[in-house]
Amino acid sequence: MDWLRALLLGIVEGITEFLPVSSTGHLTITEKLLGMNIDAPDVTAFTAIIQIGAIAAAILYFWKDIVRLAVGWVKGIVNKDQRGTDYRLGWAVIVGSVPIGIVGFSLRHVIETTLRSLWVVAAALILWSFVLWFADRFAERSSRAQRAHLRDESSITVVDALIIGATQCLALIPGVSRSGATISAGLLRGFDRTTATRWSFFLGIPALTLAGIFEAVTNFDEISTGFGWGPTLVTTGVSFVVAYATIAWLLKFVASNRFTVFIIYRIVLGLALIALLVFGVISAV
Repeated sequence: MDWLRALLLGIVEGITEFLPVSSTGHLTITEKLLGMNIDAPDVTAFTAIIQIGAIAAAILYFWKDIVRLAVGWVKGIVNKDQRGTDYRLGWAVIVGSVPIGIVGFSLRHVIETTLRSLWVVAAALILWSFVLWFADRFAERSSRAQRAHLRDESSITVVDALIIGATQCLALIPGVSRSGATISAGLLRGFDRTTATRWSFFLGIPALTLAGIFEAVTNFDEISTGFGWGPTLVTTGVSFVVAYATIAWLLKFVASNRFTVFIIYRIVLGLALIALLVFGVISAV
């Protein structure tokens, strides 16, 4: 792969990884438009590996929070008297990360082949848009009805994390969006937009890090003979820089805006993709 394509894919990954628009869906579409075989082992491995750059950006951005939760969790394990909010939230991250690990590993062959079809991407982009729309409006109506603030991070329980984590499994379908799934679940659990978005990051860090490492180890030879590790590392680095800026922007945006712009974008992109498929401009795989 040439360096220009590596740069482009890094930008696409960095922008879309944490927005509720599906980074895998966007990468699959972009890779197809660039003439790549989207269900080839090296392509699927590449798509998972470069997510490590975006996850590294999230780790850096939320480093203080991560350390706080980790320290609180360890203290609670060592001493029962120190089991406070951070201890509970630490367990919430751990428990919430388990479902996608189990489902992703068990169905990895289906995810890397059957679900890579652009028809699947188009359908998921459109259909999940309605779920996100409903969740966004549900949160807004709940806030008005209660005449009070929605739930914040301090009220998150292990049950909440397990439900949100289970919903995250739907993101294994390209086009659904991991952040879109977790944010929707968070909103439907009564959390405000900022909390739902922050926890989308926290639950994504373990899952995507392990997925990227797993693909790098098991598909080392495919990357070496296919994309090449040079371009792969460049793409990962670019995604890191772009993702960091995207995270900062997104958290400011959701604090005072609905997700309407993302919903409209998803539907338009899904319809455009269907048109390209129907008229034979691109093939589904």
